[in-house]
Amino acid sequence: MSPISAPDGSSPPVRPANSPADGPARSAVDEATTSLGDEPPRPRPPAEPTGPAEPTGPAEAAGPAEAAGPAEAARPDEPTGPAQPTGPAQPTGPDEPTGPAEPTAPVKAAGPDQPTGPAELATRDLAAQFEDEKPGRALSGPASLLLGVAAVAVGALALWQVFRPLSQGSKYYLIIFLAGVLPLVFLAYPADLPRWARLPIPRQRGDRGTGTGRPRLTGSTRPTATDWVLAALTVAACLYPVLPFPIGTGGGGYNAFLDRQGLLAPTDLVLGTVLLLLLLEACRRTTGWILPAVCLLFLGYGYYGGLLPQSWPVAHAGLDFSQLVDAFYNSDSGFYGTPLDVAASYIVLFTIYGAALELSGAGRFFVELSAAAFRRSRTAAGRTAVASGFLLGTVSGSGAATTVSIGAVTWPLLRRAGYPPERAGGMLAAAGVGAILSPPTLGAAAFIIAEYLGVSYLQVLGWATLPTVLYYLGILLAVEIDARRSGVRPVALDVTSPWRLLGRFGYHFASLVAIIVFLAVGVSATRAVVFAIVLTVVLSYLDRAHRLTPARLVTALVTGVRGVLAVTAVCAAAGIITATTTKTGLGPQAAALLIGGAEAATSDPTLVLVLTALLAAVALSLLGLAVPVTASFVIGWVIVGPALLDLGVTAPAAAMFVFYFAVLSEVSPPTALAAVAAAAVTGGRLVPTMWQTLRYALPAYLTPIAFVITPAGLGLLGIGGVQRIAFAAVVTALSVAVLAVAAGGWLPGVGPAGVPERVLGALAGVTVLWLEPVPVALGATLATVAAAGVFLRNRSAARQSSNPVEEKL
Repeated sequence: MSPISAPDGSSPPVRPANSPADGPARSAVDEATTSLGDEPPRPRPPAEPTGPAEPTGPAEAAGPAEAAGPAEAARPDEPTGPAQPTGPAQPTGPDEPTGPAEPTAPVKAAGPDQPTGPAELATRDLAAQFEDEKPGRALSGPASLLLGVAAVAVGALALWQVFRPLSQGSKYYLIIFLAGVLPLVFLAYPADLPRWARLPIPRQRGDRGTGTGRPRLTGSTRPTATDWVLAALTVAACLYPVLPFPIGTGGGGYNAFLDRQGLLAPTDLVLGTVLLLLLLEACRRTTGWILPAVCLLFLGYGYYGGLLPQSWPVAHAGLDFSQLVDAFYNSDSGFYGTPLDVAASYIVLFTIYGAALELSGAGRFFVELSAAAFRRSRTAAGRTAVASGFLLGTVSGSGAATTVSIGAVTWPLLRRAGYPPERAGGMLAAAGVGAILSPPTLGAAAFIIAEYLGVSYLQVLGWATLPTVLYYLGILLAVEIDARRSGVRPVALDVTSPWRLLGRFGYHFASLVAIIVFLAVGVSATRAVVFAIVLTVVLSYLDRAHRLTPARLVTALVTGVRGVLAVTAVCAAAGIITATTTKTGLGPQAAALLIGGAEAATSDPTLVLVLTALLAAVALSLLGLAVPVTASFVIGWVIVGPALLDLGVTAPAAAMFVFYFAVLSEVSPPTALAAVAAAAVTGGRLVPTMWQTLRYALPAYLTPIAFVITPAGLGLLGIGGVQRIAFAAVVTALSVAVLAVAAGGWLPGVGPAGVPERVLGALAGVTVLWLEPVPVALGATLATVAAAGVFLRNRSAARQSSNPVEEKL
């Protein structure tokens, strides 16, 4: 985690969350709230923006109260941050005492005028560590001004394009958009090279902080000379296709560039190669080495694939380098393909909307409303964490960032209620990942689905609605079971009435509802989100503390554009993968290999489909461990999608199947970004936190398989008649409930379940997911037998405890 300057200007270090130092392990949030003692933290309003150069992202919700000991973590090249265990942590368990049965002071919601403290900065900085992309610089000086001006220009162009598209066409707009965004990556993200590869950089005045009281996210606050050179080269390479004058053997304007498609001039080849290398470096800076390595692997396959034995299924005729550059630089499936189109047309607008909604106070309101709704419940702390994750998901598109945001507020409540750190971390991670699965703002891959399938975004939202409900049903059931199994204590939440909160701040829901309404009446997704932004700005004036003044609107624009920098680099680089796959025909060949592997085990068509789905799920899960969600979906769609389609799976089911397993990479060991972020917040042991996360997120792993293995599974996507949808919903809800009991080891209203009943329940839950009458009847029977076994076991235990047998002496 980046350094956060203390009031005296120093940057005291903080132990990692799993540090083996004297005493119990402490989380980053614990360190940031040392001065609070036993008093739980309070939800705070978001930090007041101090300028366009250092925006607060939409995922950065309010954190706990002021810190007495602000934190600093290791440098990026020294990975000893809070998420990485450096030694044995102090063990915790369900029976470990965590404090008195009742809190010494009730949790009180913050008022609108309470100040923002350093802990909010710590929360925002911690969230940045666990995004799909790496944390960037908090710029200052001329670089900050340039980034702000460029970001405002790009944001204004994106808004203008919605109502007055450029006459030259969408590809022309994508060229301009990439030229405005990609150079900013080299200014906003440091090179982060190994020590031996770094050039000596003289210490610059002002490197200790940003000069605005905000933390430096990483590295120097000023780009190096190399960064400026790379940014200038990027501008030249991106704008070259539209420059209206000759350059060597090329140039001559946009139309002349398109006329040379398939027969590039030497200048075209040079600039295309430069842009290819710059994109790989931009991806390395924002996401790490894995995605550039994958792109290079596809590039090598396109170039050397012709040397493979032609009897191999993946062999092709071979492409020379100029053909590859032409496919990347001057075709509609390369750099300027569908993924970049989605980033430039949809994602940037939704990130601007999320920033505006957050700056208007919506994030704080959602957390307070969640606490108010469950303040009288025994499981108020757990329910508040889950509900906050769902509501903040409307603002954030990142599972890890949402995990940190809700954890900073709700972990102290969970700790006081008696939750062990690992169990609380699993709950927070599962609830945070729901942010990418929850309408109306799904992850970036959802927009790509709409473009690939040629459907409206509203249809994609419809497909995601019922699975989202089932996902959160599973988490809530797990929360209730854990509360009874672990003896969770009630925590007094001193908050106002939820009806009073809704009456005063419920207008924050208006723009979210407006998006759905606009989409329902036929308004395009881009116009719908622009109208939602306007509505958010107007309604923000109902709260004096969070009015979106012109200065704050500029901050929202900069926040939105800066939030899309890494996504743009990933989407443009995804063109390397899609163009290579299209040119070489790799998609059908890989699909044939996948299906052939399943057919080698069985010849039954139904079992072939099931095995293919399971193999695809494993492949997508492994792929998601290495690359961000958006790239994982693109690669999975071009490789796995054709295999499912060839077996008769409908396009919506195949696309949502790939989407869900791409998203689940955030909770899948051994990377599990959301679980790592949760462990950093709670101070829990990393591996147990990952396993707890898997237990909470179990429904999300199983319901996508139900999409594809039976036609009735389409009901889970809202496809089919009312009868099919109702049948799929009820049966899958039963499966989720039975699996929650089997995983949690407790049947609500009865008591603990033994190992035989849990195994039987797990079989029942998996069986009913085959949404056909016979498997459903069999699964229901197994579930009934398991429930009866739990009842008899607990009844027998109750008799033995009430009628003790006296020993005969």
